[in-house]
Amino acid sequence: MRWALVKVCLAVTTMVVVAFAVPLGLVIKEMARDRAFSNAEREAAVVVPALSITTDRDQLERVVASAGSDDGMAVHLPASDGRAAVDLGPRRAADADIAAVRELGRVSTAEVPGGSALLQPVALSFGTAVIEVYVPESEVSNGVGTAWAVLAAVGAALVVGSVAVADRLGVRMVRPAQRLAEGAHELGEGRLGARVPEEGPNELRLAAVAFNSMADQVVQLLANERELAADLSHRLRTPLTVLRLNAASLGDSPAAEQTRAAVAQLEREVDTIIRTAREAKPQTAAAGPGAGCDAAEVVRERMAFWSALAEDEGRKVRVAGADRPVRIPVARADLAAALDALLGNVFRHTPEGTAFAVDVHNGEDAVIVLVSDAGPGIPDPEAAMARGQGSGNTGSTGLGLDIVRRLAESTGGDVRIGSSVLGGTEVRIWIQVDRQAGRAGREPGRRGHRGSVRRRRQGRRAVTFNRSRSLP
Repeated sequence: MRWALVKVCLAVTTMVVVAFAVPLGLVIKEMARDRAFSNAEREAAVVVPALSITTDRDQLERVVASAGSDDGMAVHLPASDGRAAVDLGPRRAADADIAAVRELGRVSTAEVPGGSALLQPVALSFGTAVIEVYVPESEVSNGVGTAWAVLAAVGAALVVGSVAVADRLGVRMVRPAQRLAEGAHELGEGRLGARVPEEGPNELRLAAVAFNSMADQVVQLLANERELAADLSHRLRTPLTVLRLNAASLGDSPAAEQTRAAVAQLEREVDTIIRTAREAKPQTAAAGPGAGCDAAEVVRERMAFWSALAEDEGRKVRVAGADRPVRIPVARADLAAALDALLGNVFRHTPEGTAFAVDVHNGEDAVIVLVSDAGPGIPDPEAAMARGQGSGNTGSTGLGLDIVRRLAESTGGDVRIGSSVLGGTEVRIWIQVDRQAGRAGREPGRRGHRGSVRRRRQGRRAVTFNRSRSLP
């Protein structure tokens, strides 16, 4: 916008300067010419009275000398009474020009070498005399060059001044727009304290006011959402307390211990949700140096929990790749919640007796966790990945896969849904271990689970899928 305004002002000012300077320069040139010929006419007017009185050569020479034009004036007397024509002074005009002036009887000019000649006729009793006044070219153009130089300097000053003024006006208009764009970018990156100074032109000032109002409303909406999440989570404590009391009275059987452990874990998750909502911190915040967990250990722990229910329903279970430590930059509770969401979907959306498996693949810069089953599969994976979409079944909110997606994307990875070797659904969780590789592989300009993540070829080759394994 700034340079566009400067270019427009430069073009307009240049056209205005040319439109006024060129005609003015031509007028000055014409005025200089008129001045030179006016001086010549005054010189010729000095000789006219003398010609009306006498035609004596000596007297006329004295008159011409007194006019101050010894070599620039000439008098041409016509022939009469057997007397030849007389020329006083240097003759520059052609005979045809002089004859034409005598015939027409009016002042005329003629081009001569080095300039022009003013030819003025004077009627005498025996004919028409012609006074010739030489006007050199230097006198005709006297002062024209200086005038043109002054006009050019004034025009250049006007152009430079207009460009400077346009640049300042452009800065005044562009800076508020730049601040507005920067504020929108900061707000888009999650810096909710971003605000824009309400200054500049009226339109941009109104835009800044609207932006600041929008940012305040976003902050208020997020605060209300956090409070609502905390309040809803707090309401769960009452039924949890009842469950904990009932679980305490179940005795010492393995099922009772598992129930009490599940209730205790549920209480911890509710407390975590409340604290996170109150502190306005995301659950899947980026892990710092040294943070994270052992994915293999978490997989073994959660599979041990779900194996009891799988045994009751007659499901075959397989775990692979969890025999060695696999470090990932994800909090233990987050990975456990993601696995519980996926395994819970297996139990919820597949018939009893359906087999499932969990595979852990450790690569150079990424870890892949595969959760597959032998169920009916998911007909529309994209719709299943949409937050809040759900499957349409009772008890399905569509948030389970979104939890898994946010876990993977917090490391620069992603989640894909496909068909498993067991014949059902396979959910692949790509957890990026090298964050720089994850940023380099992400397609620019796309965010969220709808943005595709491009992987480096060596990263794909590093993780080998062992799809030939079968269930025991």
